Amino acid sequence: MEHCGIRAAAGEQQQQPQQQQPRRFTITDLKHQAAEYYRSNEVPQRLEEVLNAMFYQRPEDFYGHLANYFSELSKPPVITKLAGKKVLDGIGRPTLEVEVSCRVRNCVKRICSSMISSHAEILENASPEAIDADEREREESIKIAIEWINESLNEMFGGLQPTDQNKADELLGEYFTKKAEADEERREAEKEKEKENQEAEASAAALAPPGRKKPNKPGKKVSVMEKPIPPAEPAEPVVMGSMAIGCTSLAFAKTAATLRDMPLYLHIALLKYDQESPKELALPLPMATVLSCGKSSPGKLNLLKEVMVIPPHWLPVKQPSSMGEGKKTARDAAKKAPSPVLKKMSHLGCLVTGFESLEQPLALIQSACTHLSLELGIDVYLGINCAAHELIDCSKGKYEVILGTLKSPDEMVDVYVDLIRKFPAIMTLIDPLRKEDRQQWITLRNTLGSKCYIFAEELCKSVSKLMENHDIPKCSGLVLKYTNEAKISDLCKITRHLDGRKRISILGSPDGETSDDSLVDLAVGLRTKFIKLGGLSRGERVAKYNRLLAIEEELGKNGRLGEREDHEFVDYTEEEEEEEEEELESTDITARTEHSAT
Repeated sequence: MEHCGIRAAAGEQQQQPQQQQPRRFTITDLKHQAAEYYRSNEVPQRLEEVLNAMFYQRPEDFYGHLANYFSELSKPPVITKLAGKKVLDGIGRPTLEVEVSCRVRNCVKRICSSMISSHAEILENASPEAIDADEREREESIKIAIEWINESLNEMFGGLQPTDQNKADELLGEYFTKKAEADEERREAEKEKEKENQEAEASAAALAPPGRKKPNKPGKKVSVMEKPIPPAEPAEPVVMGSMAIGCTSLAFAKTAATLRDMPLYLHIALLKYDQESPKELALPLPMATVLSCGKSSPGKLNLLKEVMVIPPHWLPVKQPSSMGEGKKTARDAAKKAPSPVLKKMSHLGCLVTGFESLEQPLALIQSACTHLSLELGIDVYLGINCAAHELIDCSKGKYEVILGTLKSPDEMVDVYVDLIRKFPAIMTLIDPLRKEDRQQWITLRNTLGSKCYIFAEELCKSVSKLMENHDIPKCSGLVLKYTNEAKISDLCKITRHLDGRKRISILGSPDGETSDDSLVDLAVGLRTKFIKLGGLSRGERVAKYNRLLAIEEELGKNGRLGEREDHEFVDYTEEEEEEEEEELESTDITARTEHSAT
């Protein structure tokens, strides 16, 4: 070995240009240098250890054994390059991809890539102008995100170990904060300029000669809102390019899992539970969308944006073929079930159907279950994404549940109570009200919380700000979506927070879905109770159902597939009484402590 080092050193010496006249080393000098070099890297010691062990082990693959031994002594992989690219999502719209390359055992390799949705929601029935503006904003946001990744983030993360997720997310958070502050300053400057223009226009109008006012016609009724409702809270502005943060954070998590030779869901579980490997992992219950009867549907019904079917907690994802001997096939049921008015397939991967009342789509599913010899409420449950915020008419202070039928927030509570009474198999209501109708959320939760889950989704667009926002509607849990500046550490924190408060977390698939199936691994690793993936149609959504099947099979083979917990609905009136008692008790303790200190 020393002779090899000497020959290499001598060769380098011969290649030096003659004009530099380098110092000439004797053979003895080179021997000493080579010996010191190998000794400083503990080569003789390591060779002696492995050769002694191999003599007794007699491995079949001699050099393979050596390669494995020395690979464990190599330096940890570090990031060498981040590459941002524009790709297409499941419906052909542009979105973002991040590729990560690392130096692994002295070789630079492309490890993996991740994709993230550019938008959480897709505009439906919008004007051409609004759609064009949305497309321009999408293109600009992706362009800025690619610039962030290929320039600033690429330089920032060069040489960092991708396995240090917390450090990476901390740096991403600091970077985004600076960008968000700059974006806020830009917005404020634009508002100030707009305000000056409005004042100038108002001054010009004041100088103009007054026009004659048209008198009100006698007998003309002025529309008056029956009861004022809380105004819609301003939408949280999305920082252009913010998807670079979420996509990069996910790419680091996937890279770390690949380098550690473990599935992503297990890596996420280790991150959430501080590196404690869980003995078992239970799969989230899939919420599969079968019908869409929302505002964009052809019928009069607006309220049911998504009607979902949910399996019972004891049923595996891969439903056994023997789930009931003698049960009829779906084809037989389809022949006998009444046909709804079918118009198109939704981007959510389900049928868009036209109905005239709330009961019709639910009765259709009930009829199909009957023909399949499945009992609704035992063999299968229902979930409804109401998306009520899309139906509010602020000028009238009411929700347009059915075309021409308006309901006040208080009346909406009665609508849901009546619906659950007629269809007790409904397990979940998502976004039954706007987030601004806080009192009605409390009423609905106290009335129906012991019969079904009530979830909020619309207010969860920004996962990174959920921990800061303590003004969350009273509900059973939240539907989280991984978009924009959300980071893996944010998901770990918010799900731990919800677990601690005995609230349920759902990981939901965004409207503009991609072919990246990491969402399923995130849901399994974070141990969410449900996963909302849309319908069993469209390749990007079916890929996620297939990933769920693969994880179930893998956990089953390894003996790590845990059982899901039974559904436990909460009587929130009792919980509120307990919370009030705890508050009074803590106040009393504080008062006594202050009194004794005095």
